[in-house]
Amino acid sequence: MADAAAAPDAWSFGRVLRMLWRDKLACAAAVILLAVVLCAILGPHFLAEAASQQNLRGRNAPPFSLDRGWLFVLGADALGRPLLARIVVAAQNTLAVAAGAVLCSAVAGAAMGLIAGTAGRRTSQVIMRLADVIMAFPSLLLAVVVLYVLAPSIANLVIVLAITRIPVYLRTTRAEVLEIRERMFVQAAKVMGASPRRIVLRHILPIVLPTLLTIATLDFAFVMLAESSLSFLGIGIQPPEITWGLMVSQGREYLRNAWWLAFWPGLAIILTTLSLNLLSNWLRVALDPVQRWRLEAKAKQNG
Repeated sequence: MADAAAAPDAWSFGRVLRMLWRDKLACAAAVILLAVVLCAILGPHFLAEAASQQNLRGRNAPPFSLDRGWLFVLGADALGRPLLARIVVAAQNTLAVAAGAVLCSAVAGAAMGLIAGTAGRRTSQVIMRLADVIMAFPSLLLAVVVLYVLAPSIANLVIVLAITRIPVYLRTTRAEVLEIRERMFVQAAKVMGASPRRIVLRHILPIVLPTLLTIATLDFAFVMLAESSLSFLGIGIQPPEITWGLMVSQGREYLRNAWWLAFWPGLAIILTTLSLNLLSNWLRVALDPVQRWRLEAKAKQNG
């Protein structure tokens, strides 16, 4: 029993790092995501003042010019504010909306999926019809309608995006639960007198979590793009707050003579979502006991 308990820890800290290091694409994606997270956490503390300080003499300053300092290496916007500082500061709001929406939708969807998979038929049908109602509306269209009614804010944006993503986790969790609850170890737990709550939390949920984690990684990229789309349409986060999508929206008027206003924040969105997709594919293999041996074998060969 001690060896079995120690095995996951040894795998988590040692082998994961080796497997990640050997997969160059996944490793590069993890480094990019780590840099983005650090920018979101530390950026506003150091660059908030620079990101909001206007200098009309330097409006639409071109990139790769260090005459005004290293913060202007990516150029300046229409009010002379350094794009590098604004992109770093905007990472916090962009990631906060995506992380909040994914966390809320994953928790709510997984909880409803566990209930739908273990409760009676009537309760399951009610929950699944609720998911069908949410899925009947296109997610972006539903978000547009709700945000037109409500005042655009970070909280409202998180709630709207979270609601639209609940069915993804609900349906996945329910399908996994329906299959897992018929396995031998679950039946053995029932025979030994384990309560339904203990069976769900100790035997079913740990098996479902890796799948939910992989979906959440992919969904994070989708929600980030959705938030950027809403900000681009002008119904997302409003100035003076900034996000990458809002910066792209503000720069579209200057695409002919100042392309860098929309290009750099757009590139930040592309790199982040691409890194999330690459890391999600790697996690899908790493968390699957059937396919994990491929990564472990590759790490041993290269090690």
